[in-house]
Amino acid sequence: MSEITKGALVYYKSKAAIVTKVTDKFEILFFKTTKRVRDKDIKLLHPGPIKDVTSLDMKKPEELATLEETLELLEGETVSLEELAEFLYDDYTPQSAWSSWMLVVDGLYFEGDIDKIQARPADMIAKEKQEREAKKAKEEAWKALLTRIRKGQIEKQDYTHLAEVEQLAYGERENSRILKAVGIGETKESAHKLLLKLGYWEPQHNPWPRRMGIDMSQPQLEIPTAMETKRRDLTHLQAWAIDDVGNQDPDDAISWEGDHLWVHIADASSLIIPDSELDIEARSRGANLYLPDQVIHMLPPKITEQLGLGLQQQSPALSIGFTITPTGELENIEVCFSQLQVTRTTYDEADQELETTFAGLKTLTDRYRQRRIDNNAAMLKLPEVNLYLKNGEICIQPFNGDGSRQLVAESMLAAGEAISQFAKENNIPIPYAYQPEPEKIQHPEKPSEHYAYRRCFKASRHSTEAEAHFGLGLPHYTRVTSPLRRYLDLVTHQQLRAFITGQAMLTHEALVERIGLADEASFASRKAERFSTQHWKMLYLQQNKKWQGEAIVVMLNDRKVTVVMPTLGLEPRIRIKGSVELDQSLMVEVTSVDIAHLQANFRVV
Repeated sequence: MSEITKGALVYYKSKAAIVTKVTDKFEILFFKTTKRVRDKDIKLLHPGPIKDVTSLDMKKPEELATLEETLELLEGETVSLEELAEFLYDDYTPQSAWSSWMLVVDGLYFEGDIDKIQARPADMIAKEKQEREAKKAKEEAWKALLTRIRKGQIEKQDYTHLAEVEQLAYGERENSRILKAVGIGETKESAHKLLLKLGYWEPQHNPWPRRMGIDMSQPQLEIPTAMETKRRDLTHLQAWAIDDVGNQDPDDAISWEGDHLWVHIADASSLIIPDSELDIEARSRGANLYLPDQVIHMLPPKITEQLGLGLQQQSPALSIGFTITPTGELENIEVCFSQLQVTRTTYDEADQELETTFAGLKTLTDRYRQRRIDNNAAMLKLPEVNLYLKNGEICIQPFNGDGSRQLVAESMLAAGEAISQFAKENNIPIPYAYQPEPEKIQHPEKPSEHYAYRRCFKASRHSTEAEAHFGLGLPHYTRVTSPLRRYLDLVTHQQLRAFITGQAMLTHEALVERIGLADEASFASRKAERFSTQHWKMLYLQQNKKWQGEAIVVMLNDRKVTVVMPTLGLEPRIRIKGSVELDQSLMVEVTSVDIAHLQANFRVV
């Protein structure tokens, strides 16, 4: 090819340039900028002269009548750029040189350098054409997908592509090509919002259990035959299993004789031995998962059919007996495997008989409760609600822990204290529950004081050492009354069985391991429950766009106040105009709901 002279058309960094001066280097006009370059930095396309590259058509030629003929003529041959331009355009001009070079750079039909260009084999051209067409179709489909997403009008074929957005919404990945392409932040909440907008998720779709890594399948393990156990006949006692209406898994019952209280618990350890498949399954789950729309069990639900108290004519149980003294102390603690006859009733029915049938129980539990109060137990009173679905409808009802519910709760606490005392006295390793004392002991009366006091507490924890549980006002405590629903309760039952029957108990190391695994799993379950309940509350408000209700001011901030809502169990912050006082009651209404962020905004009316 010719020497490079002034006015020549050259190729520099994938662009066209004009040589404006030749010295020991070349000066070129490139993007309206003069640059000094070396000989090896540029390729001579045409000697020129050319004054302005903008006069050239820079696009790669798409259709050329002479292309097929040129490919046939050049089969096995090598030509220069000048010769290629002659074959393709019957002329060698700056334009034909540039267009010909663009075909070489494109690499589909030709390959090589300025002085050595050759046609590619026909089979390679055909293969790459097919690949390019497929790539182009894919790119066009991608653009069409993004267009539909931006318009919020997706099709069934788009669902497979949205799987990555769903994974991000579940917290199973950190990025999404789709969200990035449409300019949406790559967060779980943004992904959730988009899936709702597109109708890929229904509004009631609850992502929280999966975000917490919860196994949402029901355990399906085979249930073994219960081991033979020597049992004490307690069928002469009137045993009551008091539960909510519709409850299908009664796992505790209560009897009393004078000052002696009995708490009977489903004998889970007769079926579930340490390190069995059932035990390992329960350990991995930690506890039952209670959601407004379903319950995910820790153990196969059919176990309840065998062990549930009052579901058979006679029920096997682990029974804990103790005397409650006039000062509320526990004495004469006894633990045994028993056989019972259990009568089932509901809290509503029991409430009607507090002063008759259950008067003796009330006397005992009142003593026990007073002792806990005297020990500075935190009797916090803040609004709580029960949220559940009935025939697809979201129902929210204020929770009242008084009446027979209080009798049952106090009885279960007493059983926990009794077992912790029994375990201490007999050197039985069990998981104790404890809670540190706050910096300052208070006795709140107003809602704002209860709210502030609650913020002072640390969460209860488990330990192999018996320590005080401040919130309960007990010197030591263990959870023992729900072995079918909480794994560490089951561990305590297994340890008690080993002690009573003279078998080997779990070592300290094995107990510590179980506490760690169960606490981790239970923490995830409780978090999933809390966020799931909030999710359904947001959905309830979205369905009741004109909701109004009471809000009680419990904390003052600069421009907002924190309130508690008795009928919803929510504790949002609300912007206030003017001044309000702590414990003031306000009437508020919902203004907006954000399900993805679990947020609702309210205003005073």
